[in-house]
Amino acid sequence: MSIIKVENLIKKFNGIDAVNDISFEVDEGTIFGFLGPNGAGKTTTINILCTLLSPTSGSAFIAGHDCMKEPSEVRKAIGIVFQDTTLDKDLTAYENLIFHAYLYNVPKSRMRDRVDDALKFVDLYERKDDLVKKFSGGMKRRLEVARGLIHRPRVLFLDEPTLGLDPQSRTNLWEFIAELPEKHNVTIFMTTHYMEEAEVCGRIAIIDKGKIIAMGSPDELKNIIGGDIVYIKTTDNSAAKKEIERLFKLDVSEKEEELYITCTMGDTCIPEMIRMIGEKVI
Repeated sequence: MSIIKVENLIKKFNGIDAVNDISFEVDEGTIFGFLGPNGAGKTTTINILCTLLSPTSGSAFIAGHDCMKEPSEVRKAIGIVFQDTTLDKDLTAYENLIFHAYLYNVPKSRMRDRVDDALKFVDLYERKDDLVKKFSGGMKRRLEVARGLIHRPRVLFLDEPTLGLDPQSRTNLWEFIAELPEKHNVTIFMTTHYMEEAEVCGRIAIIDKGKIIAMGSPDELKNIIGGDIVYIKTTDNSAAKKEIERLFKLDVSEKEEELYITCTMGDTCIPEMIRMIGEKVI
């Protein structure tokens, strides 16, 4: 059963198509990935689905409610983690969640139990009385996910949730996100520009210049791309990039201090790569 349904959605800014006639559906209880480069239309789409922006034309429904005609009902059904941190850094983790619970009219009789449960789920209960400004980036992200779940939404939107995190924190966060549908009975709609992150999704839509150019499971899209995409971080990325291109004849690009490598079978090429160039740069 589809919990999100989008049909012929268009959004224009000054005559430019930010979202260009896209249609898709998301099944309840799944993780759906929206993959694309910066400026592709990912955040604009999320803003429309979250009732923060009106489309130029087309329709969007969340849990059977029209995003344009029933915004209050849609907002009750969703939670969201924005690209940028929106926590109050001068409040404790506990105070941040209590404040959010009040905003969403969580019954007072259940409020403390829900906040405690959410903090335990994201493994921050022992830090509940610490100010958020003392938290690491990964801890803040987990707290924002807990906040987004406090009112028991049916859909949780994650807009580039790993933005700015180091590779280890990014991996830990995605392992945590993968457990959400089963443990919290929630559908996840997330955006990213990392193909390897999208592998936690049951289905992925690739968007570029406002149009969906491919849609399917991670394996189906890998077949289209022609291999795995893996990333590594080295002490000298420029030297590592030259060595990998010279020794393995692979496509290598550098983004945000990491190397992105396209290869046929990542699980076999990476160990060989590390063996051959590890002593030099890794």
